[in-house]
Amino acid sequence: MRPLRLLVPGNIRHSSGGNVYNARLVAGLQALGAGVEVIAVEGTWPDAGAHERRRLGALIGAWDPETHPGQPVAIVDGLVAVGAPDELEFAAKAGRQTWVLVHMPVPEDAGTQALEREARALRAATGVICTSTSAANVLRKRGLPQARVVLPGVEPAPLAAGSTPPHLAVVAALLPNKDQLLTVEALGRIRDLDWTASFVGSDRADPVYAQAVQAAVAGNGLQERVWLTGELTGEPLEAQWARTDLTLLVSRTEAFGMAVTESLARGIPALVRAGTGAVEALTLAGLETSDGGPRLPGAAVPLPVGGQESPGRLAAVLRRWLGDARVREGWRAAAAEARRDLPGWSSTAQGLLAVVAAGDRGNGQPRPA
Repeated sequence: MRPLRLLVPGNIRHSSGGNVYNARLVAGLQALGAGVEVIAVEGTWPDAGAHERRRLGALIGAWDPETHPGQPVAIVDGLVAVGAPDELEFAAKAGRQTWVLVHMPVPEDAGTQALEREARALRAATGVICTSTSAANVLRKRGLPQARVVLPGVEPAPLAAGSTPPHLAVVAALLPNKDQLLTVEALGRIRDLDWTASFVGSDRADPVYAQAVQAAVAGNGLQERVWLTGELTGEPLEAQWARTDLTLLVSRTEAFGMAVTESLARGIPALVRAGTGAVEALTLAGLETSDGGPRLPGAAVPLPVGGQESPGRLAAVLRRWLGDARVREGWRAAAAEARRDLPGWSSTAQGLLAVVAAGDRGNGQPRPA
């Protein structure tokens, strides 16, 4: 198979789900012996300037009419691709294989122009690979090319010991979409119970929102129980996981939510927002009840965005979990079971190679699903 060239946005420097997926995908590909080159493309993607877009075009062979043996197959991160539809169209005309790796589709509220750029870029691509079923479904509803789905894997991790009193963790950059303000408001309603919590994630991605979260913690009188740690990696992050008893990911929109599977890899149950892609992460291990229905290692809670009832709903579920040992034990047991059945990143790497190879055999056209 020809070597791969993965083009990632150089302007996303916090530990986003897309960045983590890309890095672990590359490690998985290299472990399989695949040749892969990673290039961080500088620019304010998806709204990069002409110079950055032209450099991207050069990297995907858009300006070179000649084909060469062993030319790399380009895989462009979706955040970059949707900002360069012209370059992808020129690459298609030049006969280049250019795939787009979509972590999160362009939001519906981004405006007509942004959605049109996305549509042009994805239609020009050799094929589209989505990192979640929910992302592929969004694109399908928009009438865009049917995407292949290559789900994230999970790295093996030690079983978390947990804490007394129970410790909650929100592992996500402090961003409006992650809705940490909702979580803080819910926690403010269960101050009569014993618990502690950590918000683990970058406070630099959106400093204004991060300050709002910090103010909400103080406003709810939670300074002694809730810690905003900033972004953590390595041993400090592992120490946070080790003390955690429940993970929360209540993003307003979420394509997948790898924090959920990383939690399950440590036997920690998770609470997610119903109707988001995080539910797919919660059910990745495929646990079933005795009657064949899905058995969740945690809960998926309906939380209408902006709904006045949402903080109360979230607080009620947390109150039940904290107050009922049988609920805690049931969620924990399901998470421990899920931990044994989660796929590794080698599965992700193998899946991507299979998709790209199928497109190569089809003379640049991906096979039907």
